[in-house]
Amino acid sequence: MFFKPYQVLNLMITIISLMVCIWLSLVRIPGLELFGITPNWVLIWLVTWSIKRSFLQAMVGGLCCGLILDGLTVSFPSHIIPLVIVSLLTVVIYKRIIKKIQEDFISVAVMVFGMAILVEAIRGFQLNSFGYLALDELFRYQQRVALSTAILSSLWTPVIYLPLNRWWAFLETSNQLKS
Repeated sequence: MFFKPYQVLNLMITIISLMVCIWLSLVRIPGLELFGITPNWVLIWLVTWSIKRSFLQAMVGGLCCGLILDGLTVSFPSHIIPLVIVSLLTVVIYKRIIKKIQEDFISVAVMVFGMAILVEAIRGFQLNSFGYLALDELFRYQQRVALSTAILSSLWTPVIYLPLNRWWAFLETSNQLKS
C-alpha cells in the first residue's frame, strides 16, 4: 500500500511538531518559565492533536506521548496514566461541549488549563500513593506547580494549536475536494 504525498507530509509535520514539543519540555529557555516552571508542551500538543481524533486514536496518542516522556525523563511518577486520561477526556469534552458551541483557540486554551491541573493532580497523587509526598505537601505542590503549569500552558497553547489546526483543516478541505 502506497502513501499519497500529502499523507507523508502530514505524518512528517505531525511527528516533527511532537518532537519539537518534547524538545521544548526538556530544555529551559529563558523567558518561558515562571518560578522555574515551564509550560507542559507535550500536553498542549496532545490536546491539540486529540481534539479531532477518535477515542482509540486519542488513547494511542496519549500512550505514545507518555511512553516517550517516561523514556526521556524520570519514569516515576509515570506520564502515561495522566496523558492517556487527558487525551480521552479531550475527545469527550470536544465532542460533547466544544463542538456544539464553537471551537477556537480560547476554548482549547481553557481545556489545556484544566487538563494541566488534572495532569499535575494525578502525578501528585501518584507521589502520595507511594509515600514520596505527604498529603499536606501534596496540596502545597498542587498550588505552586499545577497552577503555574496550567497558566503557562494555556498562554502558550495558540503557538502550537493555530498552525497545526490550520494544517489539519487544510488537509481536510483538500481531501474533500479530491473526493
